[in-house]
Amino acid sequence: MERSELRYRTMSVPREGVMKGVYAWMSGGLALSALVALQVVSSPALFQALLANRMLFYALVFGELGLVVALSGAINRIGTGTARALFLLYAALNGVTLSTIFVVYTADSIASTFLVTSAMFGAMSLYGYLTKRELDGLGSFCFMGLIGVVIASVVNIFLHSPMVSWVMSLAGILVFTGLTAYDTQKIKRMGYGAGEGKGAILGALTLYLDFINMFLMLLRFLGNRR
Repeated sequence: MERSELRYRTMSVPREGVMKGVYAWMSGGLALSALVALQVVSSPALFQALLANRMLFYALVFGELGLVVALSGAINRIGTGTARALFLLYAALNGVTLSTIFVVYTADSIASTFLVTSAMFGAMSLYGYLTKRELDGLGSFCFMGLIGVVIASVVNIFLHSPMVSWVMSLAGILVFTGLTAYDTQKIKRMGYGAGEGKGAILGALTLYLDFINMFLMLLRFLGNRR
């Protein structure tokens, strides 16, 4: 469950411009991840190499984590071009690891779950953007819920309990639904920081992670297994 904390300094940038840049980069990242995942699946040799080599898979996962930490932690010290390159590299690596879901779930259920996720994400992000209600309390509650989901995931590695997995997936859906609204409001309220372009990248990364995790939780809950 990866998330980055936005480190924005408030600037006099129109809010519409803030969100336009964030959504554009987020959409580009999702499109890149989807294209890479499909490319890996369509290459039998590459796909089998990924599935057969667990060390390679875990190296990619830890590489993704490292990129998130590097991008969020060094945003004030790196250039805009570097920030963009790191985000696109992360999205591409995530596409490689996401390709493995095609082994577990049918293509139709993956596509339908993606559409459901898009609708839920869009509705909650719109709510976060438009609401006059402060969502700080919701954000804190969802962050605590996220910690609970992570702990339950680790415990269930040893338990292998279908019931724990089902409850964890349902809780995860609620957590990332709430975080989508909270993060959208936070990005809108705080605006760009560390330069307009780099601020958009950090906002895009945060919402990208909310979307991907919501999608994976919904897929566990709704997806048809092979």
